[in-house]
Amino acid sequence: MRERKWVRLSLSQLSLELSNAGHAVSPTTVSRLLDDSHYALRANMKSQEPGSNHPDRNRQFESIAQQKDEFQEAGLPIISVDTKKKELIGNFKNAGRVWCQEAEQVNGHDFPSQSEGHAVPYGIYDLSRNCASVCVGKSADTPEFAVDAIARWWEMGGKVAYPNADRLLILADAGGSNGARPRLWKKQLQKHLADRLGLTVTVCHYPTGCSKYNPIEHRLFSYISINWAGKPLRTFDTVLNFIRGTTTTTGLKVKAFFNEKIYEKGLKVTDAEMNALNLERSDVCPQWNYTIRPLGVSG
Repeated sequence: MRERKWVRLSLSQLSLELSNAGHAVSPTTVSRLLDDSHYALRANMKSQEPGSNHPDRNRQFESIAQQKDEFQEAGLPIISVDTKKKELIGNFKNAGRVWCQEAEQVNGHDFPSQSEGHAVPYGIYDLSRNCASVCVGKSADTPEFAVDAIARWWEMGGKVAYPNADRLLILADAGGSNGARPRLWKKQLQKHLADRLGLTVTVCHYPTGCSKYNPIEHRLFSYISINWAGKPLRTFDTVLNFIRGTTTTTGLKVKAFFNEKIYEKGLKVTDAEMNALNLERSDVCPQWNYTIRPLGVSG
């Protein structure tokens, strides 16, 4: 195919090209002819779900719904977790517009060397109470960082809100630091939530390509983005304040804290360490559903 594509030309350009080819026609006539043939300039449409033909996809959504119903009926905590997009901290442009008399002046280029670093917001959204906690890190987004954030959420408010709870349901994406594959994610859940805090943790991962169905995406992260739209995120304190100030008409309340710890990437978990975990996979979609109990506690 030639580099110049007719399908990308404007009406005036189409009219000119047709005239050069010996077919004198006005842009208005070109528009009418295209409209009669149901042609229009169209963008790509995101309508196909990767993995939508996976045999366990629907079964997993049914399993998640069943687990949520069981935990809600028992008054047990259900949290949705994920890492929001990393944000470059400094005098950089932030997409969006705000009412002001003069536009804020920001750097012409987003060079990481001119920043204070990247903010890594890890969110924990409590479905039953419509409240959230966001841990803002400045290091790598690792499974260790994710579990530390969940453990701190429990110690800062979760155990007070659910004083009699000994079980926790976590809804997470299939990938990332809290994905279905990372061994370190499971090891840290065993160490910090099951053994140290005495919680039996059930994890349900959304199928690959279905992260948009994770409640935290549209109940928390979208509103944080709206709240700081058009405002440069110059410091970590600015990020924390915008997160804490995020509210909705349904009464969403958000807490935020800063985690200065530096997390090491690439940590490996051996087969022996995996075999030592008190981990039980579900009969339904075992690749996405499993329960981790304190050591010595049987199912």
